Amino acid sequence: MLQAKARWLKKEMDKEKVERLSHELGITSLISSLLVQRGFETSETARSFLNHEETFHDPFLLEDMEKAVTRIKDAIAQNEKILVYGDYDADGVSSTTVLMTALKELHANVDFYIPNRFTEGYGPNEGAFRRAKEMGYSIIITVDTGISAVNEAALAKELDMDLIITDHHEVPPVVPDAYAIIHPKMDGSAYPFKELAGVGVAFKVAHALLGRLPEHLLELAVIGTVADLVPLHDENRLIVKEGIARLQHTKNIGLKALLSICGLNGKELSEESIGFSIGPRINAVGRLQSAHPAVDLLLTEDTEEAESIAEFIDSLNKERQQIVNTITEEAIAEVEANNYVENGSVLVLAKEGWNVGVIGIVASRLVDKYSCPAIVLGIDAEKGIAKGSARSIRGFDLFANLSDCRDILPHFGGHPMAAGMTLSMDDVDELRNRLNAFANEQLTEEDFIPTMEVDLECTVEEVTLEVIEQMKMLAPYGVGNPKPYVMICDAHADGIRKIGGNGNHLKMTLCDNGTSLDTVGFGFGAVYDHLSKEAKVSVLGELSINEWNNIKKPQLMMKDIRVDDWQLFDVRGSKDIQKVISSVEKDSLCIIAFQESTSSHINGYEECFYFIDSVEEASHIELLNKNVVFLDLPSSEDVMRALFENGYPSRIYTMFATQETHLFETNPTRDHFKWYYGFLMKYSPFHMKRQAEQVLKHKGWSKETLTFMTQVFFELEFVTIDDGVVTLVNKAVKRDLLESPTYQNKQAKMKLENELLYSSYQELKEWFEALK
Repeated sequence: MLQAKARWLKKEMDKEKVERLSHELGITSLISSLLVQRGFETSETARSFLNHEETFHDPFLLEDMEKAVTRIKDAIAQNEKILVYGDYDADGVSSTTVLMTALKELHANVDFYIPNRFTEGYGPNEGAFRRAKEMGYSIIITVDTGISAVNEAALAKELDMDLIITDHHEVPPVVPDAYAIIHPKMDGSAYPFKELAGVGVAFKVAHALLGRLPEHLLELAVIGTVADLVPLHDENRLIVKEGIARLQHTKNIGLKALLSICGLNGKELSEESIGFSIGPRINAVGRLQSAHPAVDLLLTEDTEEAESIAEFIDSLNKERQQIVNTITEEAIAEVEANNYVENGSVLVLAKEGWNVGVIGIVASRLVDKYSCPAIVLGIDAEKGIAKGSARSIRGFDLFANLSDCRDILPHFGGHPMAAGMTLSMDDVDELRNRLNAFANEQLTEEDFIPTMEVDLECTVEEVTLEVIEQMKMLAPYGVGNPKPYVMICDAHADGIRKIGGNGNHLKMTLCDNGTSLDTVGFGFGAVYDHLSKEAKVSVLGELSINEWNNIKKPQLMMKDIRVDDWQLFDVRGSKDIQKVISSVEKDSLCIIAFQESTSSHINGYEECFYFIDSVEEASHIELLNKNVVFLDLPSSEDVMRALFENGYPSRIYTMFATQETHLFETNPTRDHFKWYYGFLMKYSPFHMKRQAEQVLKHKGWSKETLTFMTQVFFELEFVTIDDGVVTLVNKAVKRDLLESPTYQNKQAKMKLENELLYSSYQELKEWFEALK
């Protein structure tokens, strides 16, 4: 067996709906399965989804939009100073840029402000509002922030400034008393789509202000929509699809410089281009310093300036990566040193000096490593505060649980799976205790095992170029419309090998019914040592098309792998016992020897070692789900049967080292015994010590052969033995050789040797199967 990294969750499927949709749309059942899973159960809704027939909703369906637009346009007409107040992540940066661009097109007297993560923290703050008033701003428009700014809204009124909030984060129980709030999730909102990113809301404001759909802003809106991990359906899907198309041919000077520094110039762009290349670089700016340069990049019309800023942003991203690695190592060391995983269900880590700009990434890494919710906080001892980010797992709603800690969280916000917060450093332990108490009530052991959802189960022969091409119609992929995970079960794995400079990756070919599928697993190189010859594997992954030399072939990019049946690792003939043992995970290792001489090879593995010299001892060994290494040959088949009575192992490693072999010794035939009996009739009594040498020389036998035959005769009561003198018994009763225990044992050992030492791999596996 080989355990998967995660639990594979298969989705229930209404086969009748799948077949009907497949027939009506003329698509494969695999594609119709995906559509039904995603809620498109009729041919009308499915066709609309496949043909990308989503439309943009009327922005004035958003509550307070009319009021906000009227006030902004009046301000433009009166040349009032407008401040766009953004956030420092990719969503906030793109939101700021979208609204700035729209307002500039209307010739507004506008500028932007993004708070510094380190000196001001998240969201609107009193100092920034007071400075805005001093600088003559009469309107502040927030983007991607503000829905929790109750105190700041009150201050804006006091300062006689109109505050217009545009946001998409979870709406708290008490909302700010602002001039206008544009938020798709407000209670009573008539807006048909609730899941816009911050930039999506800013895009709707731009739409309303300009009086037309601002298609030229989609290349900016796509960045925040993808980076903020909002569900990609309805308007979000349309923003991403159209935004990627426009980004591919952008004329924006800053975006062109950014694409170049990401190595994406001339390449086909996708949502992954943004999620893994563009988004992280924009995020890096606000994580390490002020996010203003990121907005400057997207607004500039100077090529030289754009290239300079893009290079600067790229260098910050590299620095960010190094900082993340360092903090992650420190965080893991703290978890291990304090046994946090064993003692609790939620990791809450805090340390002075940790960069609060990157600890959200660290929290994500801890969730990936330990499969439990994680909060990572940077402590500012001078101010007495801890500031940080949280990431969660399925089943633990961060926003809901943190809401129950509002008395010690003066500032926090976010979603069920991610949140940010500020609290007193003295309350960190209290927060840890409360969250662990909540988690103990809400989570089960199974919740801490990571999960992967299986979208499709199919065979190797069902994976065709046509299926993969049809699957592309479901893109762009993201939250709510994930890239499908395809499961192929119990396929033969052929050509298994490590690839990559350090052998970190795995490549194999899945075979079934004469068809094959190339499979690549990045980061799965270590699995190679845990896949046996002819293993049947189940693989979960994403389908793609591999094109080389103008030849297109289906390909599966592995995300997880498992082997459901036990595995046999045939290492007979291996001389390096330590190498074999060290290749097996120690926590499930069971080393078994049947000969005393073999015991000297288990240095460092004494707690995993068992020496067995009887059926009774074998019957007490528990092998269920163990990885068993047989160092040498068993004394009998009965011993092996007794070993397997208490359960079957996950893996069996057969070394079967032996210092003696019965198969190739002289095996006395009945003619040998007949000659020896006739010899004794003539020369009995026979003095073994004095006369054996002559017999051995004459017959070419070994001393062991003669001793063996003599012992068989003794057990059959054909002879007596007294001090090495063999005397034939007169008128002995005729008996068969098989009645001798020594003869039986010899034959059994020869048979066992033949079956275990000299059999083929398949024969050996069948031998073990028979023990089940």
